[in-house]
Amino acid sequence: MGEVRERAPRPVRLGPKSVAVLLLTGAVGVVAFGWPLLADAGSGLAHARDAPWLFAALLPLLVAVVVATISESGMDAKAVAMLGVLAAVGAALRPLGAGTAGLEPMFFLMVLSGRVLGPGFGFVLGSVTMFASALLTGGVGPWMPFQMLSMGWFTMGAGLLPGPDRLRGRAESAMLAVYGCVAAFAYGTVMNLQGWTLITGLGSGISFVAGDPLHENLVRFLAYCAATSLGWDLGRAVLTVVLTLTLGPTLLKALRRATRRAAFDARAAFGGPDGPEDPRDLEDPEDPGRRPEGTAPGSP
Repeated sequence: MGEVRERAPRPVRLGPKSVAVLLLTGAVGVVAFGWPLLADAGSGLAHARDAPWLFAALLPLLVAVVVATISESGMDAKAVAMLGVLAAVGAALRPLGAGTAGLEPMFFLMVLSGRVLGPGFGFVLGSVTMFASALLTGGVGPWMPFQMLSMGWFTMGAGLLPGPDRLRGRAESAMLAVYGCVAAFAYGTVMNLQGWTLITGLGSGISFVAGDPLHENLVRFLAYCAATSLGWDLGRAVLTVVLTLTLGPTLLKALRRATRRAAFDARAAFGGPDGPEDPRDLEDPEDPGRRPEGTAPGSP
């Protein structure tokens, strides 16, 4: 008997339906965040008014992402259970540091979860986690749907990083730490865009001016980010990097072990009473030579 080869878990696969729904959701999000920059002075800007419409559009799109992913990848109740557990843990982590220099430990969990479970699962996880944490902390307001979108993008980005099947060890931890740092600043910048258009009287150098040329407003927006939120975003980025480098390897192993046992990508093998008719039926069609967990090389 040869040594049993442990099957490496892979992220939940994205099919064409899932990709299409994610692209549609992203387009809705870009329009929701960016339309005030293109509106004229008499448009009556108010994200507080469009937030309910965005939330109403976001919920069915999230459901569509889940349904498309389940139908194309074979996810089952175990995947939904894992989604619920990770969302609950993330929601519980958020209040531990929120309000203190941007220290929010939930971000590192989202990075690792998106890495292991893939972009589609990651987008839904990030959005659901932010929704649950808003209910838990009483942070429900016009900003909530924008936070859900931003966290969904944040977590999805980790699932799009290269080498999910093969890159391991220090190189993977370093890559995730770099991503967590950059994405933490990006999250803060995107969320600033939601609130900046509502604030006036901050000074001609950083206030939003409806109807002004786009490039002039973007310059003011960058000045606004540097003046108001750079320190907060820095705290979020530093904590994400530290937790990813210190706790990341252990948590990645735990997530991959849980994913492997859940067997989201398992395929049924059919054959005679003595096993599959062809030993190649045991192999993964996308990676010839890889055999299911618990099957020894050379066994029938």
